[in-house]
Amino acid sequence: MVKQDFPAEKYQALKAGGALNPRYQKVRDPLFVEHEFFDPKDLVQVKYEMLRRVKTEGQPVKEVSESFGFSRVWFYEVAAAYDEGGLPGLIPQKHGPKHSHKLSEAVMDFVAETKTRDRALNSEALSEMVAERFGFSVHPRSIERALSRREKKRSRGRL
Repeated sequence: MVKQDFPAEKYQALKAGGALNPRYQKVRDPLFVEHEFFDPKDLVQVKYEMLRRVKTEGQPVKEVSESFGFSRVWFYEVAAAYDEGGLPGLIPQKHGPKHSHKLSEAVMDFVAETKTRDRALNSEALSEMVAERFGFSVHPRSIERALSRREKKRSRGRL
């Protein structure tokens, strides 16, 4: 059986969810090459099938990793993620900070109060004032985004 064209909707969904396999061209496993159900662009499916081959079929890690286009080190990272979190552990997680760590409630209260007192202040001036008051720098754009998020939260509460 020859694979059909990859649906654009699925590609976009995988990309948006962070589950698009960046190395899909390197997947040489026969199931992923010959069968439509097995999708080398679906990183979660590739990870799961790779783990299954080793854990239930007893295939060697080195061979399986190469067949799926990844290193042995990566296989062991995937296995650890699965052992820790099950199937949801295979879903790629966003890296980096999950929230603004500098712009705490106290800092944002100060920014909002200062902005309320003087509407002419721009984000650069607010950034300088935060540095003077709290002793650390914050990019002006970060302040703009935080103020926007705060306003959205406030407007949702009014509904």
